[in-house]
Amino acid sequence: MTRKAILFIFSCVLPLVLFTGCGENNQKTPDVSGVKVALQTYRFDVDMYDIDTNHVVNGLTKLRTKYPDFLDFFLDTVMGFGVHNNYSDTNMAIMQGVHEYLSHKDYRGLEDEIKKNFPDTKETDKEITDAFKLLKYYMPTSPVPKVIYINRILVGSSAFHVDLNTTCVCLDMFLGETFPIYESLQMPAYMAPHHDRKYIPVALFREIYEATYQYRQDEVTLLDRMLQRGKEQYFLHAIMPHTADSTLFGFRANQVQWCTKNEGNLYNFFVQQNLLYNKEERAIGTYVVDGPYAKNIGSATDEGNPTPGNVGSWVGYKIVAAYMAQHPQVTLKQLLEMQIDPTRFLEEAKYRPK
Repeated sequence: MTRKAILFIFSCVLPLVLFTGCGENNQKTPDVSGVKVALQTYRFDVDMYDIDTNHVVNGLTKLRTKYPDFLDFFLDTVMGFGVHNNYSDTNMAIMQGVHEYLSHKDYRGLEDEIKKNFPDTKETDKEITDAFKLLKYYMPTSPVPKVIYINRILVGSSAFHVDLNTTCVCLDMFLGETFPIYESLQMPAYMAPHHDRKYIPVALFREIYEATYQYRQDEVTLLDRMLQRGKEQYFLHAIMPHTADSTLFGFRANQVQWCTKNEGNLYNFFVQQNLLYNKEERAIGTYVVDGPYAKNIGSATDEGNPTPGNVGSWVGYKIVAAYMAQHPQVTLKQLLEMQIDPTRFLEEAKYRPK
């Protein structure tokens, strides 16, 4: 089928009911009033930039008392300064790397912007706590790591899982879609929704999820990858039932609406193009990662066809949701730990998009 014919399919879609309305997640919420979660959060970024740049070693020494298990990890592993437990005025890693991090006007300006946008994190902490309550409801033995907010000066991921006890959130990556520095650094426009502060809990729990359920992509079919992403999204929907689909997927609202309206056509595209059981990275990889648009389906510049690149993950979630609707006895924990046969899973889901 030619590209022109493929695009024609998506331009002739019959109007369908938008099951997600304006992109809201409609997952039911269980009663968690009896679930207790004592979330610990720390503003490491503020504590670091409170250090007197004329007395860096003294400031680090005091900070180490508050963060005995994290400060060295941050200095050497996260930032790569190479302090290596040598807190002295003769250590050039401190006098150059750490001192520049604390004193450079651009870095301090970035921290000022963070403090302006996040004078505190109470609202975000509550959202994270509520999600952990639901996580504990579904999986009582799940650990609740402390959350450390940092400023990574726009390098690396927006959140990362250190270990079972610690997860980091990089506040410098959540300063809003229109924060001018993101554009000047040529960060992709399609990632803009990920820079909104409301995406913080999603980024955090994606990291926690992926630390336990690693994504496999080598020598597996597109359907397998779609179901892996679908299980992750089902997990996120379950613990954040009041969060909009647009936030959970990192899409724009009109992209969620487009996917909903074109659900049957999206699935049929993968079938007709023989992609579901294809293992070639060049042919299938872009459908399960964030991107400007879906290859051979949409266009980044076509406002009437706002297809997101990650449509495979969206369809994967729909298949998983259909499976769970057919198998109400399956718990969230069982779903996530299930070693599935993709073909059988699809059959048992009875997924029939219109």
